[in-house]
Amino acid sequence: MMIVVTGASGTLGTPLVRELVREGADVHGLSRRPREDDGVTWHVGDLATGPAVLGEADTIVHLASDPFKKGADLVQTRALLEAARPDARLVYVSIVGIDRHPYAYYRTKLAAERLIEGSGRPYTILRATQFHDFVASFFDLMSRGPALLAPTGTSCQPVAVEEVAARLAGLTLDTPGGRAPDLGGPEVLDARHMARAYLDVTGKRRALLPVRIPGRVGRAFREGLHLASEPGGSRTWTEFLAERLQSSARRS
Repeated sequence: MMIVVTGASGTLGTPLVRELVREGADVHGLSRRPREDDGVTWHVGDLATGPAVLGEADTIVHLASDPFKKGADLVQTRALLEAARPDARLVYVSIVGIDRHPYAYYRTKLAAERLIEGSGRPYTILRATQFHDFVASFFDLMSRGPALLAPTGTSCQPVAVEEVAARLAGLTLDTPGGRAPDLGGPEVLDARHMARAYLDVTGKRRALLPVRIPGRVGRAFREGLHLASEPGGSRTWTEFLAERLQSSARRS
């Protein structure tokens, strides 16, 4: 079975490809730049143009996403469906709570889900909560100045990207099953608690300033519409931070 992974070199794509290769799958990665990797056949192309390799795939795992360009995920998904074989199996990674949350990017992800569901092809959709890496990168950005800004009254349920990749690999190699159970992290944490742990582990000396996200989007986050109903995963936020710090020390 030929598996094409869009976004194969990204945060989730990298560990997913590794898992699929370990299982002996015929993995083809789509990238905008030439790459080399043992066990993976790489193809250069822009998903928005529907590269030819999509029409050769038995299964397409769609990870490519652009949260900063309005409607980009919908455009990419539509191009993918136009290029894919009518019998190709589709696997899509999405976000917990997007059918309840007014955040514009979430609404675009929901529209992409519905395109896949209505395509007539066999599909699996896995929704996950935010990755540890995403939350840490947010705090990296917010702590560049003299203070770290943390959303007040907001919780998060971060999950290890490797655990999402393992679940996604299993779903990819299994029979298509429609909507899979949501995958969240093992703990729901207050954003200020997470920010404080981040400062403690990194040793950064910053004032911690709470900020209130305004409007309907802020209210939705405070109401926890982005959280999974059941805990999942196993790696905690503090464990992730400690491992991230050790990895950074080894590289330096």
